[in-house]
Amino acid sequence: MWDGTHIMTLNNGYHLWTHSENTTGREDLLCLHGGPGDTHEVYERFGLELKSLGITVHTYDQLGSWYSDTPNWSDPQIRKQYLDMEYYISEVEEVRQKLGLEKFYLAGHSWGDLLSMEYALRYPEHLKGLIIISMIDNIADYVTHLKEILNDEFASYQVKYMSDTELRGEYQDPAYRKYIDHMYKEYVNRKQPSKMSHQIDIQSKPVYNTFQGDNEFIINGDLDGWDRSNDIHNIKVPTLLTFGAHETMPLATAQRMQKSIPNSRLVITPNGGHNHMVDNPEVFFTNLRRYFTDVFQGKFGE
Repeated sequence: MWDGTHIMTLNNGYHLWTHSENTTGREDLLCLHGGPGDTHEVYERFGLELKSLGITVHTYDQLGSWYSDTPNWSDPQIRKQYLDMEYYISEVEEVRQKLGLEKFYLAGHSWGDLLSMEYALRYPEHLKGLIIISMIDNIADYVTHLKEILNDEFASYQVKYMSDTELRGEYQDPAYRKYIDHMYKEYVNRKQPSKMSHQIDIQSKPVYNTFQGDNEFIINGDLDGWDRSNDIHNIKVPTLLTFGAHETMPLATAQRMQKSIPNSRLVITPNGGHNHMVDNPEVFFTNLRRYFTDVFQGKFGE
């Protein structure tokens, strides 16, 4: 296994940027970034924080994201083939194979955890554990929660203004952008670190807009209707559910997920938004190290 950065050539001919740290570790953790269309950057501290536990951390930018190849999204056939959830799930499995990971831990953030839950249900034989970071098991609860927090943050006339603007597709309307920027600062990047601000700037909009829509507070893309709530009880590996206390995902659904997944633990990061591993890393990484320590010692679930 290589240490550091490597360009991986996929069977389809495209190239992915990958990075591995602590390659002498006895366990492997593969990390799936969010977005869709974001980057590996939210995982930059993972290698350092998990080194003492002997964990090799693997990250990569998914197809169309940041350092990895970007297909010609203007070609309808390419869009149909690759801007598809099934492709990105298959990409996880190909990355696993090319990294030589037979049994490993899988972490995902947001969209990356949608992929990780799908992967866990399809390829359970390869997983030792699952880490779900700020993602629930269905989109409908997410949409309901978004409406709730919009009503908490704004007056009714402002919410109507936003809704009317979205119906017209006028997402660059100055007042609308001001409202959305406020929501990002409150519920996504609460500390607004420079790395996270930069990540938003380099997000792959064709990927993000296809699956999500214009921003985090609407869903009018292909993810609308996704639901695995009736299936997650089939995830049997030790599962950590970690959420921010002040984020876009409904904590009530996270609590229900903890009851549904047989061998799971739910932890909440205080004063953390959707990117709570950056907002409050001290608490986030304490919880993450405790998960691994308890699993290694056979104490998880006690």
